[in-house]
Amino acid sequence: MQTAWAILVAFPVLCSGSAFAATGSSRPPTPADRALAAYFSAETARLERGCLSGIESLADWEAKRAEYRRQLQDMLGLSPWPERGDLRATVTGRLERDQFQVEKLHFQSLPGLYVTANLYLPRAPSGKLPGILYVCGHSRVVTNGVSCGSKAGYQHHGAWFARHGYVCLTIDTVQLGEIEGLHHGTYREGMWWWNARGYTPAGIEAWNGIRALDYLASRPEVDPDRLGVTGRSGGGAYSWFIAALDDRVKAAAPVAGITDLRNHVIDGTVEGHCDCMFFVNTHRWDYPLLAALVAPRPLLLANSDKDGIFPLDGVLRVHEKVRRIYELHDAAPRLGLLITEGPHRDTQDLQVPVFRWFNRWLKEDDTLVQAAAEKFFHPLDLRALDGLPPDAINTRVQELLVPLAQPMPEALDPGLREAWLSERASAARSQCFAGWPSESAPPGLTAVVNSDREGMVFRAWDFTSQAGVTLRLYALEPRATPTQGRVTLGILGPTAWADWLSAISETYAADVAEERAALGTVETVSGGTAWAALARSVADGGDTRIWLAPRGVGLSAWSGDAAKARQRQRRFMLLGQTLEGMRVWDICRAIQAVRGLFPGAAVAVEAEGLMGVNALYASLYEPALDRLILHDLPVSHRDGPDYLGVLRVWDLPDALEAARHRCQVDVD
Repeated sequence: MQTAWAILVAFPVLCSGSAFAATGSSRPPTPADRALAAYFSAETARLERGCLSGIESLADWEAKRAEYRRQLQDMLGLSPWPERGDLRATVTGRLERDQFQVEKLHFQSLPGLYVTANLYLPRAPSGKLPGILYVCGHSRVVTNGVSCGSKAGYQHHGAWFARHGYVCLTIDTVQLGEIEGLHHGTYREGMWWWNARGYTPAGIEAWNGIRALDYLASRPEVDPDRLGVTGRSGGGAYSWFIAALDDRVKAAAPVAGITDLRNHVIDGTVEGHCDCMFFVNTHRWDYPLLAALVAPRPLLLANSDKDGIFPLDGVLRVHEKVRRIYELHDAAPRLGLLITEGPHRDTQDLQVPVFRWFNRWLKEDDTLVQAAAEKFFHPLDLRALDGLPPDAINTRVQELLVPLAQPMPEALDPGLREAWLSERASAARSQCFAGWPSESAPPGLTAVVNSDREGMVFRAWDFTSQAGVTLRLYALEPRATPTQGRVTLGILGPTAWADWLSAISETYAADVAEERAALGTVETVSGGTAWAALARSVADGGDTRIWLAPRGVGLSAWSGDAAKARQRQRRFMLLGQTLEGMRVWDICRAIQAVRGLFPGAAVAVEAEGLMGVNALYASLYEPALDRLILHDLPVSHRDGPDYLGVLRVWDLPDALEAARHRCQVDVD
């Protein structure tokens, strides 16, 4: 006999043309939009309050600093550290000017991961000189279809440092180097498996910077005890990551490269940034904690007052929190704040104070800086490669950087298999779902519908999934055949929700008027075939049928086009969550609510596709589920859902096996 699920999804819903149309940002927010905005605000405030809380003394900070650094390494996908192999550094050419010279070079931060670079040196270096690592922002420099690397766009910084007694190594980014890779996995390409794998291009940029320090420190002209790092925009962000992870950096000056979660999540600046600006926030940080890891080394926060993607208020909040950590070190003079007039642009007003900062801390020179940064070379002159190396992995490093978890060994005996699966389920709970709320209060139930027509009783209840998230359960059962102690909870994704609403509307249109209005005009299938199939499946099965539309589906569906949907998902990641991960929580809470409505009943959960995986995970963390009925599951978490770092724990086959150890599981 066909399941109720299969019958429901077999009947397409006929909607008006605007039902699923993109809702432009000019339209007023819906109640669901306002609820989501309030949710994001509350979650951001929670992380904001927790950032650097409980640190009242230097001893408190020192007790936690190593763990914070480990967490950052983990969130950048660098735990364990990649192998620090031979750099295979190769100088491919030289350029000469009156005051300085440039070496064109490349090195391999990993085998086959080419980092193209320019090394700026004084014309006649004398003794060991301070070294500067300049990490570039998003400057795409292409001539006649040939990428010259972002280093060509920032060449004036390296030239200034070399003219003033420094050795400066300027390195290209993965995305905008001479071999162009990718920073836009979740921003543009729909690669949500980056979250599942725990990969972020911020990690590879940080690793390239650390290996660049290895190269810089190896140069005979450089004093390895006087290394600094700077860059602007994307390079500002990488400066934070590198300085936070590597104590060899003795002074740092990130320019326009950091703000806080309030700006990113609530004010929406995340929409102006690609993935390389963010760690995968599994440990639920706010950004002052990243900056605090530089303490007590000299750190200059530089920004302009009209920067739309690094707003001034967020920069000031970061500085205020970090200043307290410097004060605990009795190192307040080593923390600087530079605010200049202007937009998000590489201006001389920002450049000159940065040059002075390094003079002060790496050369003990506080004299005025007068010479401006200038560009001396045609971009093509700065290319380090004549062609693309055949062994380069730059375009696919996202497939290689973060190790995947190994599957469960086949040779384990039953007892060890049980222990292995239990340990992995626990690891997935802490790694992937740290953003779940901690409340344990009952979900609460408020009856909103109780209607009896055509021999069927239709009911609905609202319940609280978590603070600020109210969802609705719907139930259908025969009037003459009460439940025989079995309840099946169906989890509805967007398409299944529309199909279900079409079917239920044929008989209970007035009872689901709110739902119909939220979806748009729902045209029922002529002849009542959808309702007949639905009613027959309930009557034949003998179960009470209950349905849940998790957050973002049904009444809580949000407006906007696909681009807005992507940015919503990115906001969840910044809060240490994913949308699908929070839907797992919704299903757990729905199961609790069902048990309250039908105490003692055997509870089954039925779902398909990504919602099927969400139901599977709910079965791992919600005890005493009796049965799972799953349809059309993806083969791997690479295909979804995108729980944070789940592929570092296990993949779907092992998660499915863990579910089978807890309840009956039927998969088709």
